[in-house]
Amino acid sequence: MEHGASLTSLVIVMVVAFLTPLLLHRFKLRAIPVVVAEIIMGIIIGKSGFDVVEPDMWLETLSTLGFIFLMFLSGVEIDFTAFAGGKKRQKLPNGQKAPNTFLVSVIVFAGIFILSLLLSFMFVRSGFTDNAFLMTLIISTISLGVVVPTLKDAQIMKTNIGQIILLVAVVADLVTMILLAVFASIYGGGESNMWLLLILFGAGVLLYFVGKRFQNRSFLETMSKGTIQIGTRAIFALIMILVALSETIGAENILGAFLAGVLVSLLSPNHEMVQKLDSFGYGFLIPIFFVMIGVELDLWALFQDPKILLLIPLLFIALVISKMLPILYIKRWYDWRTTIGAGALLTSTLSLVIAAATVGEKMGIIDDRMSGALILVAVIASIVSPIGFKKLFPKQVVEEPVIRVAFIGANQMTLPVTRELNSKLYDTTLYHTVQDKIDKRHSDSVFDIVELSDYSIDTLKDSDVFDVDILVITSGSDELNAEIAKFAKENGVDRVIARIESGELGDELKDLNIDVFSLLMSTNTLLRALIEAPSIMTILTNQEQSLYQIEMNNSLYDGTMLRNFPFTGDVIFVRIFRGKDSIVPHGDTELQLGDRLIVTGSREYVDELRVDLEF
Repeated sequence: MEHGASLTSLVIVMVVAFLTPLLLHRFKLRAIPVVVAEIIMGIIIGKSGFDVVEPDMWLETLSTLGFIFLMFLSGVEIDFTAFAGGKKRQKLPNGQKAPNTFLVSVIVFAGIFILSLLLSFMFVRSGFTDNAFLMTLIISTISLGVVVPTLKDAQIMKTNIGQIILLVAVVADLVTMILLAVFASIYGGGESNMWLLLILFGAGVLLYFVGKRFQNRSFLETMSKGTIQIGTRAIFALIMILVALSETIGAENILGAFLAGVLVSLLSPNHEMVQKLDSFGYGFLIPIFFVMIGVELDLWALFQDPKILLLIPLLFIALVISKMLPILYIKRWYDWRTTIGAGALLTSTLSLVIAAATVGEKMGIIDDRMSGALILVAVIASIVSPIGFKKLFPKQVVEEPVIRVAFIGANQMTLPVTRELNSKLYDTTLYHTVQDKIDKRHSDSVFDIVELSDYSIDTLKDSDVFDVDILVITSGSDELNAEIAKFAKENGVDRVIARIESGELGDELKDLNIDVFSLLMSTNTLLRALIEAPSIMTILTNQEQSLYQIEMNNSLYDGTMLRNFPFTGDVIFVRIFRGKDSIVPHGDTELQLGDRLIVTGSREYVDELRVDLEF
């Protein structure tokens, strides 16, 4: 009978998890995050509703695994490239120079944390809780799972304000997760557990270097396909090793899972691998966890306790205050609607509140009613926050950004290219030394060339050569080209293209993600193409019907099938490069973020498509 009951409960939970996104789509409730809707559905079928689910070992095991995988994916979501310095600062629409995103985000989070600490002491003095540490973590945390999709939907992820909001959430996620581990160590197993955390982090560092060493081995790439899927196996082994180690040293298992996610993020997995992990986690285990959160939440018990009933609105107000006041710092650069809208989105909190409430209840620091109240406030905040953001945040006017391209060296290769690039999309500048500048009769009358005394790094820096999106280096010296290319890449230039005739030096630069070309390689390639495929050469050399590469960066078309793609023009999709895979496009091929699309068609329509997809 128990076996039958357990299977029945599992079936009910799985069916509810399946129906939840369909219902959201049917009733157009896009403002509510799916995970929040899953908790609400769990409330309906659980203790507070029809009570048709009986929690048992099956559901408890799968729910725990879902919690572990959620913490793992929280670590994977952290993009550490966001912390990289040396990136170019944009100019804001109001004419001001955009602020340093990392510095501003750290200052804002510092304000959030200090204010959260003060508010926590107020809750302690009011008698709502005895532990200011736990309450500080709950008030200061921010949900990446709500912030990221909302920013993508608003198409501001790559803007300066979008990066500030994202970085504040990332810093909050990192700091609160680490402090939650410290909290569990202090209150869970005595003082001796604190130093044992070093063993866990030491193991993480060791596993990172092992992964780095074997990451790009050819035999592993071969074993990553078919029925072997060695990369996926390695990730699950990593999760289990660190989770087991966490529990062995007396820490919470979620810390090991989060650390595993951070390691995977640092190892820069390809987009396809991350998508596989997301599909497995959010398609199976994580929905069970969130539905079970709702199932076990007893709302009627919360409403019977006047103290808990009073805590719910007060805690929500504390979440709003702790985010709204510190975010006022960005008012120096942005208008009121942008500032308040950003604060509204940062009020969202979910996963780490659930984690903190679960840990606190397990340790006996809070009871089940307090835990339920914390989770309920997190659910309310996650519903109200994105809605408030969309109402408050000003609509973004999408302008066609101009890509700045600098050419070092004015010669027979670079001069024609500057004329042929679309001036509406590319702002080109030619740099050349005075002493070997080409004949003025053919240059000054047609081309605007900036004269330099030499090609030294200092001279190039003084002329703002590196303040561009694409840098093309074509001097006559391989060594000089390589030196400039390395410096440019280290200092935040997005794309660097260098002329290198030496094969060994070219391979070295390719490892640094620097694009390399050579006259010999180009000549050999073109000659072979003329012999083997003359029709392709016609496409390549015909300026009206050439091949173009477009980056798919618009989240609106993520998951759109080509047959349903709304763009109407004479553009044909020739190839799609996704990670290391080359895909022949068909009608049912879905576009994904990060895809590199090779298309052909008239220049006018290709330019329209580029603006639509890349920006």
